[in-house]
Amino acid sequence: MTNHKVAEDRERADFLETLSTHRSLLRRTVRDLTDEQARERTTASELCLGGVIKHLTRVEKRWCDFIEAGPAAMGEGGADMDAHAASFRMLEEDTLADLLESYEKACRRTDDLVASLGSLDDSQLLPSAPWYTPGASWSARRVLLHVLAETAQHAGHADIIRESLDGAKTMG
Repeated sequence: MTNHKVAEDRERADFLETLSTHRSLLRRTVRDLTDEQARERTTASELCLGGVIKHLTRVEKRWCDFIEAGPAAMGEGGADMDAHAASFRMLEEDTLADLLESYEKACRRTDDLVASLGSLDDSQLLPSAPWYTPGASWSARRVLLHVLAETAQHAGHADIIRESLDGAKTMG
């Protein structure tokens, strides 16, 4: 086994372990909640706990699609922006149990993709959007770091929302 292969295998394991930690913290924030509590906005933000779970499910799905199929998988235009905004909302017909099940499925797909990728260096051209540098590409590694950053950031948001809801803390 080459040194590069050993290093990349270690990198994959480190990534998956760190992502698993942040996912676990996120799931811990919704323990013992009703659907109504998961829909409740407890801060000045539009965020609710169910919406955070729903959004991160979308993040994992879309970025895995991007790694596998490139920029076309990301969608474009106003409809995509509407879907992005809607991903933060827990609708009346949504249940926390269903949202968590969808999240678990998306997480398993990400984990399987990380394990099966030929190389973390494989790149795709980013879709055309004002927030991306025109013509820029992201490697699978960069995409996965983005997923990790989103998960960690939103797990922090969830912790604040939960503490505002009923005083429960993710840690402590």
